[in-house]
Amino acid sequence: MKKNTHPKFNNITIKCSCGNIINTKSTLDNNKELSLDICNICHPFYTGKQKITDTKGRVENFKKRFKHSKIFG
Repeated sequence: MKKNTHPKFNNITIKCSCGNIINTKSTLDNNKELSLDICNICHPFYTGKQKITDTKGRVENFKKRFKHSKIFG
């Protein structure tokens, strides 16, 4: 096998705009910092503050069609 074919696996820090800091490993340069706009701490899906914007009543139509299925049972 050839030597030195794989990239080095370094520690990096990821910072979110909400202040959350994530330490992980990556093939990026050592001590590299990445910044995120949104993470699992501040994303509405994970916080439970997600709002469904339904202008045409599609969610209600779906619920009507499948009200007897096991999904909503």
